Amino acid sequence: MPQMAPLMWLYLLLFFILCFIVFIIMNYFSSIPPKMDTSPLQHHTTAKTWKW
Repeated sequence: MPQMAPLMWLYLLLFFILCFIVFIIMNYFSSIPPKMDTSPLQHHTTAKTWKW
């Protein structure tokens, strides 16, 4: 039964790591972000009374 050289195991490991990273990146970018409200931003200013 033929055996793999140590360098081939390293290439195989790097290949699986690369596939895993590509899979994670594809999952990250495949999700659609929720729509944000398109109304203009309103600043809410509340008057605060200082109690010294």
